[in-house]
Amino acid sequence: MVNSKARVIRVPEYGDVSVLKPATVTRPSPTPTQVLAKVAFAGVNNIDLAERSGNYPTPAPFIPGREGSGEIVEVGAEVQGFKVGDRVAFLGQSTYSDYAAVDATHVAKLPDHISLETGAAFMLQGMTATGLVTRSYAVQKGDWIVVHAAAGGVGLLLTQLGHLLGAHVIGTVSTEEKAVIARANGAEHVVIISSGYEALEKSVSELTNGQGAHAVFDSVGQATFDSSLNIVRRMGTLVLFGNASGMIPPTSFMVLSGKNVKLTWSTIFNFITTRKEFEALYGEAVSYLERGQLKVAIHKVYAIEDVQQAHLDLEGRKTTGKLFLKIQ
Repeated sequence: MVNSKARVIRVPEYGDVSVLKPATVTRPSPTPTQVLAKVAFAGVNNIDLAERSGNYPTPAPFIPGREGSGEIVEVGAEVQGFKVGDRVAFLGQSTYSDYAAVDATHVAKLPDHISLETGAAFMLQGMTATGLVTRSYAVQKGDWIVVHAAAGGVGLLLTQLGHLLGAHVIGTVSTEEKAVIARANGAEHVVIISSGYEALEKSVSELTNGQGAHAVFDSVGQATFDSSLNIVRRMGTLVLFGNASGMIPPTSFMVLSGKNVKLTWSTIFNFITTRKEFEALYGEAVSYLERGQLKVAIHKVYAIEDVQQAHLDLEGRKTTGKLFLKIQ
């Protein structure tokens, strides 16, 4: 039986972690093109922090959460290929909740050998990492690539994929402990960022004989943007996919002209605007997982009551790998 109410974490106004409030709301109802999932686990991502703080334009009040896993309890009238009882992982909105209504375009059945925990840990970050190295910049054997925050959730997957594809991976981290993890996941060179990025720029120049990186994958944003431009090579690619340190200030496109740099801002939802695109990218990502070529590092599973601590740990850069909330 589907409950008429849902327990949620709600953000009534922008602010620090204290604005993450438990609440009870009316259970969402799926539209004809949606399924209703009973959420088991919800991923915790940097976009959740950005929305909570007001750095990402989501009107308050709102329920955070952009991904999860669980079981389908209701199917919209126009949805095909899914049924009540299916174990699924999904992208959507408002997943810090007992129930989430999600568009069937972004729902994937989980094979029996993939747990709900792995489904929640891999969905957004696994597909993002796969899309970045195949669609934003097609990494080739012998490339030099830089991965900022190489011990983070997406960073660890990018590091593994870059190594798998034959690239020389240079990772940036904030501590020696994270450096050990990045190296274990395929980073050939690791630079510990203690203050500025001069050491990174020097290392990239020395390693590439002054040519710079073929591609830089940057989820940090404001703090790294100038340095990322400095270390990318002539006709190289700078891939932006986050702003963990804050929004990049307004800048002139003329900064790209000196080296004819290609600049792209990539998001998972731009990779998967159709069901066909979703299935293709999800299939690619899961195939790496099933062949044992990718390992999902889970930092911690938090009880829903500990959501504030989860946000504190993520924004305090105390984590490596994936964080998610246990909802049910």
